[in-house]
Amino acid sequence: MRKVDLCLSSEGAEVILATSSDDKHPPENIIDGNPETFWTTTGMFPQEFILCFHKHVRIERLVIQSYFAPPTDQIHPEASRQVSPGDAVHGSSPRAQSRTEVQTLRIEKSTSKEPVDFEHWVERDLVHTEGQLQNEEIMARDGHATYLRFIIVSAFDHFASVHSVSAEGIAVSNLS
Repeated sequence: MRKVDLCLSSEGAEVILATSSDDKHPPENIIDGNPETFWTTTGMFPQEFILCFHKHVRIERLVIQSYFAPPTDQIHPEASRQVSPGDAVHGSSPRAQSRTEVQTLRIEKSTSKEPVDFEHWVERDLVHTEGQLQNEEIMARDGHATYLRFIIVSAFDHFASVHSVSAEGIAVSNLS
């Protein structure tokens, strides 16, 4: 069996729940394989999303990429572009000019046919990175799952984004 990125929508993965959504940055962006897209939280923590594999998988390595997620009021109306944290924007708040990343991340897994009976799998305090993606790599122990629940317990500010989740592993069996 060949190892693949189990978290790609092209491999059958699906985001079945997210506690917040923004039309421009929906949760499906986490698994689309495009490095330019991301899901953004809309403030307040904890925030979470659940990935469904639609099969039993064995995950050997997990990588989460997260970064600054500008609130929607940071879109410059004349230029139709995202404003960098250092840019001055009329009417923007100080928070709109700060970098925000995931601070504490908890991952739970389920091997059930439905998204129930989650068990604690991993919890990490991520390193605050200035001006670059957070790249958190997890070597999986007992990585059997049909669902993963990612809980952003806290962030370094009011908003956070998840650019991608990658899970190297193999499909063990279909759900029956």
